[in-house]
Amino acid sequence: MSVVIITGSAGLIGSEAVRFFGNLGMHVVGIDNDMRKFFFGEEASTDWNRKRLETEVEKYEHYDVDIRDYPKIKEIFERFGKSISLIIHTAAQPSHDWAARDPFSDFSVNANGTLNLLQATRENCPDSPFIFTSTNKVYGDLPNFLPLVELEKRWEIDSSHRYYSGISEDMSIDNSKHSLFGASKVAADVLVQEYGRYFDMKTVSFRGGCLTGPSHSGTQLHGFLAYLMKCTVTGNPYTIFGYKGKQVRDNIHSSDLIAAFYEFYKNPGSAEIYNIGGGRESNCSMLEAIEICQEISGRELQHSYKEDNRIGDHIWYISDLSKFKNKYPNWSIKYNVTQILQEIYDKNVDRWL
Repeated sequence: MSVVIITGSAGLIGSEAVRFFGNLGMHVVGIDNDMRKFFFGEEASTDWNRKRLETEVEKYEHYDVDIRDYPKIKEIFERFGKSISLIIHTAAQPSHDWAARDPFSDFSVNANGTLNLLQATRENCPDSPFIFTSTNKVYGDLPNFLPLVELEKRWEIDSSHRYYSGISEDMSIDNSKHSLFGASKVAADVLVQEYGRYFDMKTVSFRGGCLTGPSHSGTQLHGFLAYLMKCTVTGNPYTIFGYKGKQVRDNIHSSDLIAAFYEFYKNPGSAEIYNIGGGRESNCSMLEAIEICQEISGRELQHSYKEDNRIGDHIWYISDLSKFKNKYPNWSIKYNVTQILQEIYDKNVDRWL
């Protein structure tokens, strides 16, 4: 029996991974205690998604366990031992704003939780690939000091700049404002690398842009596209924070990200890092995303604007995907922003209304 352990299994990326690897015939062990509800309230709960997984995925086994509880994590890993062939770690506290409210919880989830999983992997299945969903926030606000040009509906980088195709992994993570969330994810990211180098384990940090898809329990503090579409459909007010609404994000569909995970699983390296997102193929500004949401839903978004941007927020961020594509040439982006928003709408409109 081949076992894959997936943390945050009822969340956006975790649930996509559950379905994908479950469909490959693997026994899926999900670890998720619905911390998203604790972070963001009832509307962000992933309980609905967990119930759906337990009904629809035949070989899914759920554990309502906090990743900060090392004895319980250790017990799960010891139970399955050498049968574990893959670990996918997606559980996290994902918000800048929330981290500042409770730095202890943020760091203990993101950093200590990751350490627990790495150590349990080292002790029980050290040869199994360990995939970590990191974030582009490890670069802090350094991208904001790139030579940006203001256009009608978006900020853009000067076309002559070496990062025009996207920001690559050679950008420094030093001398910038990360937010406390960014700092806790830096700690986790570096731990994943060090377990790879120091203990010769097969580890990778995927430094994601905006990860999105129809299974996202979007809320004001996290889940950009899903929450934007939800507000457009339901009539709930939406607030744009700073940068004239022209801030640019690349957006990668959860299934495109899981496809990247699968490529690494088949051919893993050690202590690898990859910037991963929609790249030049799937990105938008806030204003552009609002227009697409309104066109798809046939409704007008009720939105307001606040001049102050969120601390550490990026003005422009697009990932350079060339490093990953060069090593894994069979992988490519399948979804653009319009396709992502259409699917978010189609699969959630009845539930929202």
